[in-house]
Amino acid sequence: MAGFADVLGHEQTIAHMKNAIQLRKVSHAYIINGEKGSGKKMLANIYAQTLQCQTKGTEPCMECPSCKQAMNRNQPDIIYVTHEKPNTISVEDIRGQLNGDIMIKPYSSPYKVYIVDEAEKLTVQAQNALLKTIEEPPMYAVILLLTTNAGMLLPTIQSRCVKLDLKPVSSANIKTYLMEQLEIPEYRADICTAFAQGNVGKARRLALSESFGEMLEHALHLVKYISEMEVSDLIEDLKKINTYKMEISDYLDLLTVWYRDVLLFKATRDADSLIFSDELKNVSEKAKRSSYEGLEIIIKALEKAKLRLNANVNFDMALELLLLTMKEN
Repeated sequence: MAGFADVLGHEQTIAHMKNAIQLRKVSHAYIINGEKGSGKKMLANIYAQTLQCQTKGTEPCMECPSCKQAMNRNQPDIIYVTHEKPNTISVEDIRGQLNGDIMIKPYSSPYKVYIVDEAEKLTVQAQNALLKTIEEPPMYAVILLLTTNAGMLLPTIQSRCVKLDLKPVSSANIKTYLMEQLEIPEYRADICTAFAQGNVGKARRLALSESFGEMLEHALHLVKYISEMEVSDLIEDLKKINTYKMEISDYLDLLTVWYRDVLLFKATRDADSLIFSDELKNVSEKAKRSSYEGLEIIIKALEKAKLRLNANVNFDMALELLLLTMKEN
């Protein structure tokens, strides 16, 4: 497990947590809000570990018995609330693991910390049960609600919690992290950083993904040669894209970034601002052959394909339509 010093970005949130510990103004309930991969769990774990650390500092010491237990996920006073149903945290989950346990004093620590991941999945009944506890918690209780969408929580819960919104991490920091810590080549680090849009978890996942590298090669091959392809070639490509079904959003993002590069280069002739900087020759050729209108049609078609797939429209049909639009423009 890491300490606050190992977290990339999120300076404001870390400063708030450290101040709360230092000034002994730890709230009884927090909402940590940020998209998937933004670092909510890491921050919650470090905060919980620091609160229970026997050195009582603003960083976990990693050496005391409490820190060692926390690192192995068996610190008895850090409780991870789980749920069996994939899309729901039920009232039974909250009553059984939190409400029914919170009145028992800490086993060996100053606090009892409850970490509720995916809190946006709390049912209204579960939230109402939780609300009663948040309104009158014991002095030693700290509840951390981790959510990708704080708006799913009842206004009464939101108003009784300290809300910490995780901001995107700067592209420069993410790129440096990928190159120095993960030893990713600069070109690929640039692409992963552009895709991540400030989300360190996503950048790391893409950088280390074998299928992302393969997907990138396929997407580049497609955009280079699609205008010359026969319909039978497109059908073959569609079969290949089918193998990326679980990561189709990333695949479509790759295509979108490529066409945005072409559009940008056509308008500015500025090679320095390209994401696909290694592809300058192909970007330049595509920019010469394409009209502004055609490129905008393709970018809109990519956005529409994403929306259709999110709405569970037939996969092959949505992709066929997209490939034909790309070929025609």
